[in-house]
Amino acid sequence: MNDLEFEVLRNFLKARSGLALTPDKRYLVESRLSAVCTRFKIEGLSRLSMEIKSGRSPALEKAVIEAMTTNETFFFRDKVPFDIFQNTLLPRYLKDRASARRLRIWCAAASTGQEPYSLAMLINEASARLAGWNVEIVASDISTEVLERARAGIYNQFEVQRGLPPHLLSRYFTQSGDNWQISPQIRSMVDFREVNLIQDFSRLGQFDIIYCRNVLIYFDLATKVDVFSRLARALVSDGTLLLGASETVIGVSDAFTLDPAYRGLYTKAAPAPATAQR
Repeated sequence: MNDLEFEVLRNFLKARSGLALTPDKRYLVESRLSAVCTRFKIEGLSRLSMEIKSGRSPALEKAVIEAMTTNETFFFRDKVPFDIFQNTLLPRYLKDRASARRLRIWCAAASTGQEPYSLAMLINEASARLAGWNVEIVASDISTEVLERARAGIYNQFEVQRGLPPHLLSRYFTQSGDNWQISPQIRSMVDFREVNLIQDFSRLGQFDIIYCRNVLIYFDLATKVDVFSRLARALVSDGTLLLGASETVIGVSDAFTLDPAYRGLYTKAAPAPATAQR
């Protein structure tokens, strides 16, 4: 694969998924797309680049995007965002939504489902306080392959040992051979949908809480600006956005205000006052 062919793949991935690959990531393209070549019986990455440029195969295009998507996730990843939910956000919204008794949460780029299922377990643990409430968890990803895995809720021994407390494993999972499946009760609490963050997602409606963690780091500045703008519109006026530990809106978007007490927690900024007309 020469420089021009690599550029074709880079441009395609940027336009279709938002993934911004630097030239030093060629090794990543070569390692991940070799399997796609084998699957589609394509003789090498040079030919793959030609097929992508031709636009003849939507199935191939989808396979390339899915192969290049990073799906690193685990239960209660980084712990703090879930502690914030349990100890700060849930009590806050229990109070603020007491009359409506409705709470909507969106986990964007949810991969194989560990993040939304972690939240679902916390919500179920608080079921006594949420009696009579309508709590909706929407979880999305660009990859249909990982969404199928997420809906099944089946994880291997390594996956359930990454961050999942033993008491929640015993309470909400059933073992079958070397795998564990999360209970139908918890699976039913999460609505998985295919969503591309660089495209319009207004059909999802508005949310009280959005988890959009460890995905914007793969986008360039212009794409981040656009996504943040649309995330702000997807939040209600007193909504909350949680980002990954290495992500920030500072210098990128003025639609959010950093919560000084919690790293990675942002509230929707108040709209600027209207300028008086002369």
